[in-house]
Amino acid sequence: MHALTRVAAVAALVASCSAALDPSKYVQYSTVTGYFLQDEPDTNSSTFDYTENNFGLIKRNYPATNGLSAKLTQWQKFKKQVDVLNAKASADTVYKVLFLGRHGEGYHNAAESFYGTPAWNCYWAELNGNETVRWADAKITALGIEQAQVAHDFWQQEIDEQKIQVPQSYYTSPLSRCLQTAEITFSGLDLPAKYPFVPTVKELLREGISIHTCDHRRSKSYIEEKFPSYVIEADFSEDDELWNGVTKEVPDAQDVRSKKWLDQVFHEDDSTWISVTSHSGEIASTLRVLGHQVFSLATGAVIPVLVKAKFLPASEKPPPTPISWTASSHCTSPPKTSIESKDQGCRCTGSKVTTPLVKVTNTNTAGPTSYPGPYRRGI
Repeated sequence: MHALTRVAAVAALVASCSAALDPSKYVQYSTVTGYFLQDEPDTNSSTFDYTENNFGLIKRNYPATNGLSAKLTQWQKFKKQVDVLNAKASADTVYKVLFLGRHGEGYHNAAESFYGTPAWNCYWAELNGNETVRWADAKITALGIEQAQVAHDFWQQEIDEQKIQVPQSYYTSPLSRCLQTAEITFSGLDLPAKYPFVPTVKELLREGISIHTCDHRRSKSYIEEKFPSYVIEADFSEDDELWNGVTKEVPDAQDVRSKKWLDQVFHEDDSTWISVTSHSGEIASTLRVLGHQVFSLATGAVIPVLVKAKFLPASEKPPPTPISWTASSHCTSPPKTSIESKDQGCRCTGSKVTTPLVKVTNTNTAGPTSYPGPYRRGI
């Protein structure tokens, strides 16, 4: 797909996701601090363990539970506090709790660790895989499965011991590593019949789109076949119309995309407690849009965020941010791994080119396999 055509596809996707929204309202988001450790500036995200910290929920009293004689868990107290916040909120304001979960380790994560980030970015990430593993639309590794199972077991523990309010709605990225992680995490939990695990697959929840083949999703038909209980959102294209192996999404463009899916959820979903299974880059973008401090998640990690959304007149909407992308170059042979260039952090031993990595064959559900001449990629 030509770069301009791909930009048009992104714009069309954003427009289709916004078509059902009330055009007279602009949603302004903010993070409500004081409830979670991940909101605190002195919390170190690199050492934070959500399973050791009750999802980060701070042990404290709330105005909503002052004077109550009933013995409540911290999560029961927090639920009452959120209920009161919504009950007392003005008609243009709503509060929701988003459980933001990163997928378990994927084969692309393992490959980056093996090859090193500079070599990965400039060469290996543009392959479909190597002689032993495939990382195009990467699935999760044995460790990734274990991490998702840890999340599953912790959710069950919180349900049993903390009487935590389970998600009322579930959303997931269309990339395989998230589809798998969500399934392992939530399938088989002791969930109320009113709130079953039936996730919605949302295109806009995917990872930041680069020329890496791990960002190229499989077809709608593939997802329907492998995850038949999942609901795929309306207007979800059969083939990936956003990845083209030439250009990458810049952070500002990704933030525009993140706000679009947030707007859709906050306009259309009445649920207060929502699970989102996504990626490190997309969660980082979402946190930026929410005004949350930078907080990196390890593979398989989950953090809740209390979000305040204020619906404002359209006249208060800021000028639109252009959906901008940039050409991304790659090496035609494995590069030296010393970081000498700002362009993806490495220098090539052969030539550096900015041309299509692949001839995109969208009918191939496993990813593109047709490559021109010297750019033929691995399995």
